[in-house]
Amino acid sequence: MFRGNAPARIDDKGRLKVPNAFRSLLEGKYGRELFLTSLTGEYVRVYPMPVWLELETKIGAMPTTHPSKLRLLDRVNYFGQSSELDVQGRVIIPVRLRDAATMAGDVDVLGQFNYLDVWNHDRFLTRLQREPFTDDDARALAEFGI
Repeated sequence: MFRGNAPARIDDKGRLKVPNAFRSLLEGKYGRELFLTSLTGEYVRVYPMPVWLELETKIGAMPTTHPSKLRLLDRVNYFGQSSELDVQGRVIIPVRLRDAATMAGDVDVLGQFNYLDVWNHDRFLTRLQREPFTDDDARALAEFGI
């Protein structure tokens, strides 16, 4: 399970060096193949390929004309690209996604159970301020015993 966060940098060639805290689990449990995408273009979502394939199976089971499925596929395919960790633990962020998510310089890599989210550091701080954790959030989570 990916937990916590780690600062990282996107180099001049658009490569993210996956922080060691996440890299060992990623390679050890899932391998080096990845699928990088986003639903909004604000961030990069890094799926280990086995996790993505499991999600793809669920998406594939939906009716082919379901509007939500079509919107999801439009977005994940527009921003998405298969990739692989190189021997140094780096992955190239696709240009379209790198531009949309302003992936340059300092970024935050966040563990999200079985995938990673990568955010431009300043954009993520703005999001945290814009979308605070509320009492309603706490109540909703309490319904699940959290």
